[in-house]
Parts: sequence; C-alpha cells; structure tokens
Amino acid sequence: MKSILLIGLGRFGKHIALHLNQLGHQVMAVDSAEDRVEDALSFVTNAQIGDSTNADFLKSLGIRNFDVCIVAIGNDFQSSLETTSLLKELGAKMVVSRAATDVQEKFLLRNGADEVVYPEKQLAKWTAIRYSADHILDYIELDDNHAMFEIPVPKAWAGQTIGKIDIRKKYSINIMGVKKNGKLEMSITPDTVLDEGQTMLVLGSNRDLQRCFHI
Repeated sequence: MKSILLIGLGRFGKHIALHLNQLGHQVMAVDSAEDRVEDALSFVTNAQIGDSTNADFLKSLGIRNFDVCIVAIGNDFQSSLETTSLLKELGAKMVVSRAATDVQEKFLLRNGADEVVYPEKQLAKWTAIRYSADHILDYIELDDNHAMFEIPVPKAWAGQTIGKIDIRKKYSINIMGVKKNGKLEMSITPDTVLDEGQTMLVLGSNRDLQRCFHI
C-alpha cells in the first residue's frame, strides 16, 4: 500500500482516484473546486480544497510523506507546470504529471516531473493497434521497442505444446500466460498445451511480434 497525493479531480483524476482506491492505496485528493472534492470523499482517504500553485498550501500537506504525487490537472497547463515544479522543490519523492501535447511533456520533464503520462497519445496508439488488426485483443506498450499483446492461439499451434512450437528460439518471443473463459493461467512450462479458443499473452520486441503474428 502506498500513500499518494492526487492533484486534480477532473474526469482523468477522478478515474485515477477510483482505481487507486480499488487497489487499496491511501489517497489524499486535492482540487480547487469544492464540488469535485465533495464528490471524491467516498473513494479517497482524505480530500482538501486548495490551490496547488500556492507553496504554503502544498507545504501544509506534508509533501515528503507521500510515496507518489500525481498532477492530473488537465485544463490549465500553467497551473500544472507550477504545481509540478513546486512539488519537486518541496521534496516530493516521485512526481508524475499529465501532458496533453508533446511540448507540455518536454516542459514538465524539465521542470520537476519524474515521469509524464500522456493519456490522449497513449490511448490513440492503443486504439490504432487494437483495431487495425482483427486478431489483437489487447496491447500494452512496455517501452519504445517492446510490447505485450493478447492474441488468440493460432490454429496451426492448437494442440501443440509451447516447447514444440519453440516460439522463443524462432522469434525471440515469450508466452507469459494463456487465458480461457476469462481465466488467466501464468504457470507456463514447455509442456503447456495450447488449445483453440484460448488467448495468449505474448511479450517481445515490436519487430519480432510483427514478424511472428503478421501485425
């Protein structure tokens, strides 16, 4: 369990707070709008109305006590940038800030953000990959060169063991798990038999994944 400061309770920030709550983390939520703060009280540990560009207000929160500080301000980049910079100046261990453009991402990284999330860009890429190929069910980008895909077991592989297919040697791709009827099995061995109707979680470089599965 982590202690997390979440600044900004718009749509994006609210969804972050909901998921953090489901994961069992302690969340201190902050927003300048009273209605947003009141709406979040049922799914955060604590919430305060305040101006995150005010250094004295941020100091009163005890910034050094949080494991992660998330700046989810989406409609006022100046406030997001100032908040990010102040958090780092006040000793925040980890600052994660939201960007809406490439330029914003660069400014945030230069002014205190340890990491930047870029929801629109990331979702656009996921959507393009997910819906441009019939056999991709899900996609997670690990870095610029590696990803994990969920894809159906190819018909030619059905009934064979992972060891016999030898996907790691042929394509440098690892099968991380198999899923059937919504249940994920991660205990994979060379003797695991792949069945038609299952899906696989496969991990590898983008180039190897494209080559193997004709993505």
